Amino acid sequence: MENTFLLQLLAMLLVLAGLAGVVLPVLPGALLIFAGLFLASWADQFQYLAAGSLVVLAVLALATYAVDFAASAFGARRFGASGRAAIGAGVGAFVGLFFGLPGILLGPFLGAVIGEFSARRNLEAASRAGVGATLGLVVGAALKLALAFSMLALYGLMRYSPFG
Repeated sequence: MENTFLLQLLAMLLVLAGLAGVVLPVLPGALLIFAGLFLASWADQFQYLAAGSLVVLAVLALATYAVDFAASAFGARRFGASGRAAIGAGVGAFVGLFFGLPGILLGPFLGAVIGEFSARRNLEAASRAGVGATLGLVVGAALKLALAFSMLALYGLMRYSPFG
């Protein structure tokens, strides 16, 4: 009984860390959520979630990475950014984490601008690239959050369904 409680507590902490990680690029958010849901299922001896449900959760977790990459690339390319701008946006997002909310919001933009400026030396193109990369990161984060909450909803439906 104690072990089940501790496993459920650890599962909940993994899910909470995962939700933070969906937005913060330092943590592997979707994988932490999946690990937490898997651990919770294990604690329940897989009584409520079958292998098929766990596979769907794993696919949703992996989809967050595809969505993140595609959204960032689309945003940057849609505004004419170079590869350096995309890399700069990623580095800017990471460095921005250390400066609180202003850093999180401005980091990707400044990183993309610096990256694009180093490639083209044109401030107008660099600014456009910064806007595109930032919009791509924001859209990617929103889509990742939607997938993360879909994972939680699926788990909740399977675990707490009145029909099962």
